Amino acid sequence: MKRSSIILFGTVVTLLLAGCKPRAEMSPASPSVTTALHKWNMKDRLEKTEAEWKQQLTPEQFYVLRQHGTERAFTGRLHDNHEAGTYSCAGCSLALFDSETKFDSGTGWPSFWQPLQAEHVGTTVDRKFFMTRTEVHCARCSGHLGHVFEDGPKPTGLRYCINSAALEFSKK
Repeated sequence: MKRSSIILFGTVVTLLLAGCKPRAEMSPASPSVTTALHKWNMKDRLEKTEAEWKQQLTPEQFYVLRQHGTERAFTGRLHDNHEAGTYSCAGCSLALFDSETKFDSGTGWPSFWQPLQAEHVGTTVDRKFFMTRTEVHCARCSGHLGHVFEDGPKPTGLRYCINSAALEFSKK
């Protein structure tokens, strides 16, 4: 069995043991979040070749962002970060989450109850590994970020479970 298959199997088992509930359909995040950030549109979309991504990203970032991988639980550098700031895409620097919406989900990955701007993240249905989940990706570069579940805190009830390797953190 390949190392990546073992890691992925371990991640699936961890999610199942943590009682993660998959989300079949996703509604947009609350539009009440306001920021002073520049709103982007599809003409700003970033596309690169696989070779360009490999040159820009670390091997772990490439595995997560471009190959839809998952880091092992509790190993990411940002899962236990409690500083105030902004979490951005490690692939294209698009601001994705604010520290004010981060919470400790106990799953071992950074978790947020809402994105900074709803249009900064996209979702797709993920039916791998005999379950249906909602995959979260960066709307600008299509980098895989993680998954979103309906077992988060109020006010949204959502848990964006995001890989640390997919994120960069900037202190306020």
